[in-house]
Amino acid sequence: MTDTASDTLAKKDMSGNMISGGRLVAKALKAEGVDTIFTLCGGHIIDIYDGCIDEGIRIIDVRHEQTAAHAADGYARQTGKLGCVVTTAGPGCTNAVTGIATALRSESPVLHIGGQSSLAQHKMGSLQDLPHVDLMAPITKFSAGVMSTERVADMVSMAARECFAGAFGPSYLEIPRDVLDREIPVEDAIIPKENKYRASVNTIGDENDINSLANILMKAKKPAMLVGSQVFMARGHEPAITLARTINIPLYMNGACRGILPPGDPHYFNRTRRQAFNSADVIVIVGTPFDFRMGYGKRIREEAILVQIDQDYRTVGKNRDISLGLVGDPGAIFRAVLKQIKDQSNNGFEQREKWLHELRKSEEAATEKLMPMFLNDSSPIHPYRLAWEINEFLDEDTIYIGDGGDIVTISAQAVQPRSPGHWMDPGALGSLGVGTGFSMAAKLAHPDKEVLCLYGDGSFGMTAFDIETANRFKAPFIAVVGNNSHMNQIRYGQISKYGEQRGNVGNKLGDVRFSEFARMLDGYGEEVNSPMEIQPALRRAREAVKRDGKSSVINVWVDENEYAPGTKAQTMYK
Repeated sequence: MTDTASDTLAKKDMSGNMISGGRLVAKALKAEGVDTIFTLCGGHIIDIYDGCIDEGIRIIDVRHEQTAAHAADGYARQTGKLGCVVTTAGPGCTNAVTGIATALRSESPVLHIGGQSSLAQHKMGSLQDLPHVDLMAPITKFSAGVMSTERVADMVSMAARECFAGAFGPSYLEIPRDVLDREIPVEDAIIPKENKYRASVNTIGDENDINSLANILMKAKKPAMLVGSQVFMARGHEPAITLARTINIPLYMNGACRGILPPGDPHYFNRTRRQAFNSADVIVIVGTPFDFRMGYGKRIREEAILVQIDQDYRTVGKNRDISLGLVGDPGAIFRAVLKQIKDQSNNGFEQREKWLHELRKSEEAATEKLMPMFLNDSSPIHPYRLAWEINEFLDEDTIYIGDGGDIVTISAQAVQPRSPGHWMDPGALGSLGVGTGFSMAAKLAHPDKEVLCLYGDGSFGMTAFDIETANRFKAPFIAVVGNNSHMNQIRYGQISKYGEQRGNVGNKLGDVRFSEFARMLDGYGEEVNSPMEIQPALRRAREAVKRDGKSSVINVWVDENEYAPGTKAQTMYK
């Protein structure tokens, strides 16, 4: 193209008469509230970058697409908005599959935009050509290709809309290179107007069911409520708390809802769920499926009145019969129930106070039982001691992220986040490698907060090189590695099944001094071999992150022969 022709195109772009597919993508993303995309560059997608620059959308380029997808997921969790990952064709897409599948099982709204070779080269064997739409269909709520530049913005909004239909989740949109690069008159493009093409998702379902739930709760003598990730993701945690306090219900929290109440709150419970479910006359499960984490519903006794609330109709009553099911937005349902309750006398409040007191005593006893492990002085370090020291280290502004198998399961026994959104974990897919993307996303979403990620040594090795990306974009965090040189959650099962001699097959890792990795990236690193060293090392890491603006890595050598109770019972497979 001659300079004159190039100048002519530039003038057309600036005048607004002509617009490319990549710029239409950026305009549509901006209308969706997207302010950041996570990506790894490729020739198929560069016109999207050009559009993002014009629209003021931040471009975070990583070293591996798995990190980009996890970061988009983490950004959605932290902001409550649409997360966005942009990958090139072929391996760019396949590298992101784990992150998108994680978002699906975690019900996180992520839009994955992928590149493709030109339509003119369809089925000709072009570079990085794969059937991406077919590949992504089973792990997304919506998967489609864009066949014309005129439809680019319209299809972006369509894919984004699907991310918030019912239970949240990811969408995939493939855009061929010639569709992205082509310029068309602006008036020929279908560009949905902001806030003009969405219905409200704050639905409550059947009002009769709202009345029924209000009556059930008011008559309950020993109610219990479990709120899961949907409640926080839909930002319905405040009315959930208000309902618990109004009726005097013990509140159990899992997934993203951990932290919506601070430790010490009279309605905060986390160690007595089984006891509560075994004794409660009414159990309310909100935004949590009856999957392996809930024993497929079989751990809930038949005698209790069981109420399930979920954004997805297909989840309600799946794997377990229920007494009452409600489909809709959790926060909207809570608010509707509260309106009904305010019109009734609050009978039974004092009786439920006794129920809370009973559970509180059991909570204290359960904590006391764990304290010998939390304060264990042995060396190698007991992983429960590491988890306890991290909990003692956290403050009101620390976002905690767990990335691993056994080490994260153990940390759930000790770590009690202080604020909403301050707990992130792999979720139901059990993905390793989420930590770096989650940590970077959390820091980018909340620059004034501290971010700490506890890795297993196996998970750290998967995505740790993108700590350089976090440093490069001024999103440093504290990385703590619980290092036992094994994939220990799997190792226990192998030892139990095949004996000690075959226990290390396929799960034994090298003894790596990961602190050196931080120093290579001009950050602070430290090796920890004694329980007494943990807290001082964490404090030094905190100061280094503040002082140098680089991530710190604290490598803690933990006992390879200690396991989480769930690992010993192999509950994840039952």
